[in-house]
Parts: sequence; C-alpha cells; structure tokens
Amino acid sequence: QVQLVESGGGLVQAGGSLRLSCAASGNIFSIQRMGWHRQAPGKQRELVAAVTSGGSTSYGDSVKGRFTISRDNAKNTVYLQMNDLKPEDTAVYYCNVVNFLGGYWGQGIQVTVSS
Repeated sequence: QVQLVESGGGLVQAGGSLRLSCAASGNIFSIQRMGWHRQAPGKQRELVAAVTSGGSTSYGDSVKGRFTISRDNAKNTVYLQMNDLKPEDTAVYYCNVVNFLGGYWGQGIQVTVSS
C-alpha cells in the first residue's frame, strides 16, 4: 500500500496564494507520476496538475499560468503552488500517485477561496 498525506489547504481570499504538499510513503516503488486533481460540489473530478519522474509537467487549462507543480524525488513529495486564486478554484484537492503497481489517492484537502 501507498500512504499519501496532504497538507496546506484552507481558506483564502481571492487573489491570494496557498501551497499544497503531498508526501508519499509505503510501497512506493519508483513513482512514475505525482499530481493533483480537484472536485467541486456537483462537478466531476478534474486534473489540476501532474509531474512525471522525469520532470515533465501538465496543467489543466483553468490553472495554467497561476499554479505550479513541483516534486522532491528524495522526499517523495509533490507540491502545488497556487497563486492568484479565484472563487472557482474552491474544491477538494486530491493528491494522486502512480507507480507500476497502480494509482493511489489521498483523502483530499479542502481549498476555499472567498470573493
């Protein structure tokens, strides 16, 4: 099993910033990709950002230019720096890790952006 511990969520005003962290432990075995998805009430879960073991990144269209994903391979930790937050960024954010055994999800962390 892989355990994911997320931190850094909370309440912020529009235009503000937050930094999410997700630390992976357990049967990690060569993580291939780490990333973040989010799910707002009444909406489907969507990709926010992901980063591969080689450092390639991808972003959802709505966060490009505002969010930055990074990872510390030595710590098996992925970070999501979120700047210029908007009320529509309000959602539960889920850490996701993929290795050759499969995909794993964190328990989710709430991010609320007030207008």
